[in-house]
Amino acid sequence: MSSAAEALLRTPLHALHHELGARLVPFAGYELPVQYSAGLLAEHRHTREAASLFDVSHMGQIRLHGPQAAAALETLLPQDILGLATGQQRYGLLLADDGGILDDLMVVQRGGDLLLVVNGACRQADLAHIRQRIGAACAVEPLPQQALLALQGPLAAGALARLAPGAAGLRFLRGGFFTLDGADCYVTRSGYTGEDGFEISVPAGRADALARALLAQPGVAPAGLGARNSLRLEAGLCLYGNDINATTTPAEAALGWAIQKVRRPGGARAGGFPGAGRVLAELEAQQQLAHVRVGLAGLDRVPVREPAQLLDAAGRTVGRVTSGLPSPTLGIPIALASVEPRFAAPGRRVDASVRGRRVPLEVRATPFVPTRYYRG
Repeated sequence: MSSAAEALLRTPLHALHHELGARLVPFAGYELPVQYSAGLLAEHRHTREAASLFDVSHMGQIRLHGPQAAAALETLLPQDILGLATGQQRYGLLLADDGGILDDLMVVQRGGDLLLVVNGACRQADLAHIRQRIGAACAVEPLPQQALLALQGPLAAGALARLAPGAAGLRFLRGGFFTLDGADCYVTRSGYTGEDGFEISVPAGRADALARALLAQPGVAPAGLGARNSLRLEAGLCLYGNDINATTTPAEAALGWAIQKVRRPGGARAGGFPGAGRVLAELEAQQQLAHVRVGLAGLDRVPVREPAQLLDAAGRTVGRVTSGLPSPTLGIPIALASVEPRFAAPGRRVDASVRGRRVPLEVRATPFVPTRYYRG
């Protein structure tokens, strides 16, 4: 291993990855499996048909607690946090003062605290930002002692139920405390693949044993970052740093659906978050946007990848691809892109510039592949 690789952090499943023949790559400061011996396409399809276990321990976990924790977090996010019931989870956006997205995250109300799961590449900056902004109002505690596993696919509920029967009763975006293979875990029915599945916060010292117990269940196999990326793109889900970043506002990212009515004009707690004036104005009048996120489907077989420029019929640049790859499920190229609003309607045509060639694409609604979240 090179000296650069030696500087990378290792998850508690590092030894297991080696045993399973993983190809390890640097990602978000960690050494993580991009794929195992079966390969990306097989892992992708297995997740759609059965169940896959992903090591996502590079993600940051942060605990907020104290009587003012929910109210304090609402000063940083445009989401309804005070309204979360115990065990309810929500997708959130950590905003900069100009309304740009510093990170997207998941937050769950656990009863005695709030648990945030933030992107791995942003975990240190997010922690510093949250502490600086609301550290005086509530306790902000990083949880490096916790690993994170994601069990995803149509057989995930059955596999998990063999270790904790009650976990299969959770609905999408709900969570609870469960004992799995002797480990005290917090489980949410959520994930990043578009499939039914679970994310499991487990003490790092118990993660390897739990992963092995899950992999021993019928239909469960390991999967890496490559399949996680292709699955999330088919589901139309954003990748922070590609499809959204600190220069992207919620309206530009087509994430207005994530801002509840209570935080919008006329709501009981309207505004009060960073960049609220701009964010809410853009949501009310999208024609004022310079660009907006859309889905694209290829009209021929040529793969289109980021950061390909998008052209109109006259050859003028009207946007760029932010994520793109051939869809293993659909058998066509798909992409997320940032385009001028007049090109955002489904059915509009644009061309991607790929090695000097114009490759035709059509705007499509996302998700590209229907999601199969379990809503009860």
